[in-house]
Amino acid sequence: MEQKVRNSIKAIIIQDDKILTIKCTDQLGEFYLLPGGGQDKGELMPDTLKRECLEEIGCDVDPGRLLYIREYLADNHEFAEFDKGVHQIEFMFECSLVEGSIPKNGPEMDPYQIGIEWLSLDDLMNHRLYPQTLRAIIIDRMYEGPIYLGDIN
Repeated sequence: MEQKVRNSIKAIIIQDDKILTIKCTDQLGEFYLLPGGGQDKGELMPDTLKRECLEEIGCDVDPGRLLYIREYLADNHEFAEFDKGVHQIEFMFECSLVEGSIPKNGPEMDPYQIGIEWLSLDDLMNHRLYPQTLRAIIIDRMYEGPIYLGDIN
């Protein structure tokens, strides 16, 4: 059976020189992802973002502008044996927390998620944040550069 391309909508939430991430674990230890997830058929991207953030970080977000688009062809990257055949397109939006929202473990965390964590931008290169290429882009706040990042990890 042919696998389909999956859209994933992600939130880039930066506050006080820290980025909000979901903390996960795998066979190599801890790693971090941007909050967000799979878009359902008939669901608009901002609605996906709001739903996924409620599920994973337990709070409401205000989606802003689209910052980046990343493709992930798993067969080209380090986890090819685990994600064989996966083709995912991630749309990363600048977001802010709705006033009064306090991030916490959401009611429907991903299976590998063990919590949430604010990571300091000053220390971001020392963490396994995926996509890893995005770390330097976020640190430099390169929001005016190219939107399409290609097949990166």
